[in-house]
Amino acid sequence: KDAIECGRVVINGQKVSSIREIVKNGDVISHTLHRHEPPVTAQTIGIVHEDNDMIVINKPAGVPVHPAGRYNYNSIVEIMRAERGHGWNPLPCNRLDRLTSGVMFVGKHAKAAEKLTNQIMARTVKKEYVARVIGNFSEGDVICDQPVMQISPKLGLNRARASGKDAKTIFKKLAYYPPTAASNGAESKETVTRSEKERLRDSKMEWKAKEGYSIVRCLPLTGRTHQIRVHLQFLSHPISNDPIYCNQRVFGPSLAAGDALSDDDEDIISRLSKMGKSEAAEAMAYHDEMMEEYNKRKAEKMTGELCAVCDTPLYSDPGPQELGIYLHARRYACQDGNWDYQTPLPVWALPPAGMDGPVDTTTETDPMALVDEIGELKVDQSKFNHHDTAKYTQQPKPLWVMPG
Repeated sequence: KDAIECGRVVINGQKVSSIREIVKNGDVISHTLHRHEPPVTAQTIGIVHEDNDMIVINKPAGVPVHPAGRYNYNSIVEIMRAERGHGWNPLPCNRLDRLTSGVMFVGKHAKAAEKLTNQIMARTVKKEYVARVIGNFSEGDVICDQPVMQISPKLGLNRARASGKDAKTIFKKLAYYPPTAASNGAESKETVTRSEKERLRDSKMEWKAKEGYSIVRCLPLTGRTHQIRVHLQFLSHPISNDPIYCNQRVFGPSLAAGDALSDDDEDIISRLSKMGKSEAAEAMAYHDEMMEEYNKRKAEKMTGELCAVCDTPLYSDPGPQELGIYLHARRYACQDGNWDYQTPLPVWALPPAGMDGPVDTTTETDPMALVDEIGELKVDQSKFNHHDTAKYTQQPKPLWVMPG
């Protein structure tokens, strides 16, 4: 009724005089739809491989796979349909989070999509991700087998929980990049300008003691939602720009490191529900002593204004830092060796200016080499020193670490 009275529904291009207008045979009824959709990156969808059955793409971060929520045309499916013709129906075979980039399979027809989907569901496909995490990640082969439970489907929140679904991820550090030291041993500007109150506050934030960042190769052996992100948070090395699992306004100063038993889910859900609405979702990578400076940056949250046309609550545009996280699906490989698709390391995983480091993955840091050895793993308690043993003694399942 409102659409008719406002002129968004017309007959033969003309606004009707009343909602009781009689429609005659041959009349053309048109409805102009007014939509609001969040912007996404302008980065193109990379093509890793294409044949008559399948397109293997390099998905840009920040773009959802399917139309959902406020996203419709700004999705992988709709962008590919627009590029290749609206008569074609892209059929994604695997799904990546909106904020995650990397290898995705898009079937050209139903039979090809079903075949690959069945392979993935049967766990005959090896997957490797690359993440950038806070601090100096442990040496050796780290295996986390903490169960993962979905806490809030609406908010997309998952946590390490003893009563959750089985989950296992292998991690191996590719590189560590320490922070740039101040020249001549002089105190940095940050140290000089910080007050005693700020220093006391920071002493209660465990993540403040973690300097620099690590590039970590991740091999999920199960496919739980947010599994890698949750396991890295549990290991106290969350992805440094993760707006959920590296957000101290949601999880507090400890960022839920080593926590699989707490009963604060309702508080976590309440705080997380404010992110992107009344508050900007800020990961630790953007949380510093100059919070006012951060709040001046572009960040997506509700503005308090309504659209003059449809009365939809309006959001501010997201800043570049909100369009993705440091998590990339680098490689998918058939367990039988029939195919293997991979991408180069993303820019954020390359050595920073003035530092040496790997520009590609190495055989020595390949977590896929461990898959056949998992059944022979033994608990190595000496490795717990990397993660503060006291935190893990109450967990129902140990952190499994392979020697070496």
